[in-house]
Amino acid sequence: MLRIALMYEKKKIFSQLQVCYKTTSVNDVQTQGSSVLKNVNVPTNDNENRRKYSSKPKKPPVNLHGSKSYKVGEKRRYSPFHYPGQSTVEWALARVDDILNWGRRGSLWPLTFGLACCALEMMHYAGPRYDMDRFGMVFRGTPRQTDVIIIAGTVTNKMAPILRKTYDLMPEPRFVVSMGSCANGGGYYHYTYSTVRGADRIIPVDIYVPGCPPTAEALLYGMLQLQKKVKRMRMVQTWYRH
Repeated sequence: MLRIALMYEKKKIFSQLQVCYKTTSVNDVQTQGSSVLKNVNVPTNDNENRRKYSSKPKKPPVNLHGSKSYKVGEKRRYSPFHYPGQSTVEWALARVDDILNWGRRGSLWPLTFGLACCALEMMHYAGPRYDMDRFGMVFRGTPRQTDVIIIAGTVTNKMAPILRKTYDLMPEPRFVVSMGSCANGGGYYHYTYSTVRGADRIIPVDIYVPGCPPTAEALLYGMLQLQKKVKRMRMVQTWYRH
């Protein structure tokens, strides 16, 4: 209906402009055309009139891609939750978030969940060359004591319910790292009848590590990216805002 009304009004405008062009000069046509456009009542959407954009952002701006780049000699702040106009309560809650995030990112305990050949690279990552213990990461054998699950290998249809149950047994907050092409999207077995085409069809994934198999350095980089994500969590601030 809106399109039909607009077409009708457009034809009406054109007909009036043609009459003005036949009877008057070019300058008169411009003035009469502008008056015709002002008098036309084009139906508009009510949602556009109700939208009111404020100049100030409602939420504090946080760089989603990690810490901002600092210049030489500039003071580097640890917390990403510094923004102008912050009240005393918001500042205090942000510091509580910083303390909680500091504890979480320094003690990410992954679950031993090796499914295929990617588990060998995960063992290499836990070995003395890369030494994941220096980041506070210690493998645990039970999901009730872990923070992150590393899906290292192919997820089959038989393994999918076990993966979901294991994920449900993990306490909050919990994170998922998908390691390798098979866990990311099926890999070489994407078109087989027995393979899940991506672990994110079963559980939500936070970090994807590409490769077949990815190296231990790639898994280390993925875990460091997960630490950056944990550092930007705002659980207490979200509780205060809601």
